[in-house]
Amino acid sequence: MKNTIQQYKPFLLFLGKFALTYLLLTFLYQSYLGQFDVKKAETDGFTKIVASQTEFLLQLVDNNSYTMPHLKEPSVKLFYHGKYIARIIEGCNAVSVMILFVAFVVAFTGKLKNTILFILIGLFVIHLLNIFRIALLSIALYHYPNLEHLLHGVVFPLFIYGVVFFLWVIWVNKYSSYASTTPSK
Repeated sequence: MKNTIQQYKPFLLFLGKFALTYLLLTFLYQSYLGQFDVKKAETDGFTKIVASQTEFLLQLVDNNSYTMPHLKEPSVKLFYHGKYIARIIEGCNAVSVMILFVAFVVAFTGKLKNTILFILIGLFVIHLLNIFRIALLSIALYHYPNLEHLLHGVVFPLFIYGVVFFLWVIWVNKYSSYASTTPSK
């Protein structure tokens, strides 16, 4: 048994760090969300920021793009060319994706400075690309409303998760402890 544990120690450490980080960040995020009353259609602040930044980006393309609070549910209505296109809900703010990203980077530990810097840069990249993702999705839905399921359910999630996967590959191969201990070919 001891030999088995020793043999799988790197994997078990990875799994433990990942689970602990993921659960801690998820707990903190859920505690944050708990401050908002869903029954009163209160939208969390970060989702409002994402909606506002998406509105700004869309206004660069069309002056008749705007957002407004949804009165019956905790979301923000998004209008493009003056037409109600979508609602931005808590799940659109990419925080759950960010939590997953951070947990993975922490699990594949690297030098503390590199880890913190990579996490901060990665969170910024994910946030920025999420804003572009929502804006592009809104434009696409305006022009191709019949493709909503494909665009919202497949193409754009693939985009955001693809970016996160790419960041993970960079982290593991360039900055994690694993990268420094693996011989180069």
